[in-house]
Amino acid sequence: MSDPRETIDENNREDVYSGTSDKKGLPGFFETVLRRFRTAVYLIALVPLYSVCILTMGISTIPGIYTFFYFSDNSMQWGRFLHYAATGVGLIFGYFLYGLCLIFMTPLVNFILPFRVKPFRGGLFSLASVPWYFHNALTYIVRYTFLEFLTPTPLNLLFYRLMGMKIGKHSHINTTNISDPSLIEIGERVTIGGSATIIAHYVSKGYIILDRVKIHDGVTVGLKATIMGDVEIGEGAAIGPHEVILPKSRIPAGRKFGN
Repeated sequence: MSDPRETIDENNREDVYSGTSDKKGLPGFFETVLRRFRTAVYLIALVPLYSVCILTMGISTIPGIYTFFYFSDNSMQWGRFLHYAATGVGLIFGYFLYGLCLIFMTPLVNFILPFRVKPFRGGLFSLASVPWYFHNALTYIVRYTFLEFLTPTPLNLLFYRLMGMKIGKHSHINTTNISDPSLIEIGERVTIGGSATIIAHYVSKGYIILDRVKIHDGVTVGLKATIMGDVEIGEGAAIGPHEVILPKSRIPAGRKFGN
């Protein structure tokens, strides 16, 4: 049975490749400019996106920089070997301080931003996609610079919760391959296996679709499995290693590996 959300009148379907927007007023004007000058506007749009990420990372490095210079400056009279050793310890200690600060600074910036990620269907070059770009960019700077060191500890759960993910008690996430955390809900006693991927978006026929992922209590997601947007997994179900759960899938409660 087809999903009613996919039953769209072809005559009213938005042309995501069109150079003009269907929206009215100022939002329509900006979206039209975005579509007509995609490459130039995309490059310009990267300036605020990168600026936010650089500011977030830069502020997070302050305690680490202080620690590095403290170790380095106070060991100058110790002899070359001990000075280098102390400087190295200060450098690595500073890096870990950066990471710990980053997992709090990033959600704070995400909260301060004047827009929120919501489920939507539209073009990649649209105003509705802007919150999605920022939300995931902030998620990725933590993911690619430090989060591996916190997985699977309670601190990675704390980070995802602060980014808007709903996570129940006694659940474990042994992966950093998570996008769109604010659109993901995980119940209690859920185990997400190593290197599994959970994303709340997918692309189809030129559209990007953001829709929620809901994983009920007691679910086990196997090693390197993939769960995509608009998926619901019933209580106690098991997703096998390397298994791919496609968009719009509804996995029944109690489902076993391979069923």
